[in-house]
Amino acid sequence: MTKTTILGERLSMNLSLSDDEIRFRDEVRALIDATFPPPERYDGGRDHERRWHKALLEKGWAGNKWPVEFGGPGWTPTQNFIWEREVTAAGLPPQVGGMGMGMLAPILFAYGSPEQQARFLPDILEDRVRWCQGYSEPGAGSDLASLRTRAVLQGDYYVVDGEKVWTSGAHRADWMFCLTRTSDEPKRQAGITFLLIDMRAPGVTIHPIISIDGRHMFNRVTLDGVRTPVGNRVGREGEGWTVAKGLLTHERTGQAFVSLSTDLSRRIREAGQAPAGSEGGADLLGDPGFSGRLAWAEIELQALAITELRTLSEVAAGGAPGAQSSTLKLKGTDIVQRMTEFFVECAGPYAAPWFPEASGAEPLDIGPSWARPEVVRYFEGRAASIAGGSDEVQRNIIAKHVLRL
Repeated sequence: MTKTTILGERLSMNLSLSDDEIRFRDEVRALIDATFPPPERYDGGRDHERRWHKALLEKGWAGNKWPVEFGGPGWTPTQNFIWEREVTAAGLPPQVGGMGMGMLAPILFAYGSPEQQARFLPDILEDRVRWCQGYSEPGAGSDLASLRTRAVLQGDYYVVDGEKVWTSGAHRADWMFCLTRTSDEPKRQAGITFLLIDMRAPGVTIHPIISIDGRHMFNRVTLDGVRTPVGNRVGREGEGWTVAKGLLTHERTGQAFVSLSTDLSRRIREAGQAPAGSEGGADLLGDPGFSGRLAWAEIELQALAITELRTLSEVAAGGAPGAQSSTLKLKGTDIVQRMTEFFVECAGPYAAPWFPEASGAEPLDIGPSWARPEVVRYFEGRAASIAGGSDEVQRNIIAKHVLRL
């Protein structure tokens, strides 16, 4: 048992795995090896994604964070911690199903009607339906309470007009979970309603946004007289801000990126120690400046991992993640972005020809095999400072709810 003092509070955390947890870890490793026998590795393609999801379904682990009553395995927070570490180290996604699996499902558990749970959750678990998030607007991103997308009740339907932006995966989504304004209240957080919208409904138009990494991941979505039934409202009318805060807590807790940064750190050390002239380039670990900055990032990563464990300990004791979700998201974003920067340094001149999607040219087969995907990850990671709430918003939440400023 390790005693830890944080902000004057004495906490007890057991940082050692029990025998049962070690057996669980070994079971996870066995599943990974059975699905992708070494030396085969998950390549991120749709075929491999389907194979992995099929294995998870057969094992009963597809909804690993879901409660038993909704088809999940009912794992403890520690089991989920082990799971994420092991699958990330193997290059696998912890879940298949996108935003529906990790973000909407917990909201339906807490706020959805029995009819909504029965209708939507099985399709999310089976990955038959993909979801996108309709939160940010051109004038309401970090200041989300300023949203202006309007939903007017007409009989048994809401008629929705407005615009959402930076909508990840909208061009591949079947449905959107969307924040709309149903009334004007003195307090801006009031009068917001959480609706589920069919992306194939008349009036939904998707406009692509090509990001700095040359990919089509983000979109602008216009809603022009879109009709969605009252039965697709989650929670009561005007309760959308409460629902949204719950969703953002889950999103931000999942954006600590501890497992990803840990795996990146290991691979940076492999890439940075290759001798000059080899596939990996120069021996950057022999450079005191590079190795010192990497070591400092790894120290901060260890501190972040302990903070995540502390949060899991509180959840296991019956609590819920609160403002510490903003701490995890803020620091996790900073560390993972720095890790991707180290890869760019390791790639050196081979970091330049990374942009074939925008140019239409074929990828150049030069340099180390890891260079191009990691440089793409670097550009993709720039958005992490904004996604899920900007860094400035996270600092405000920490100041208000943790530091009491």
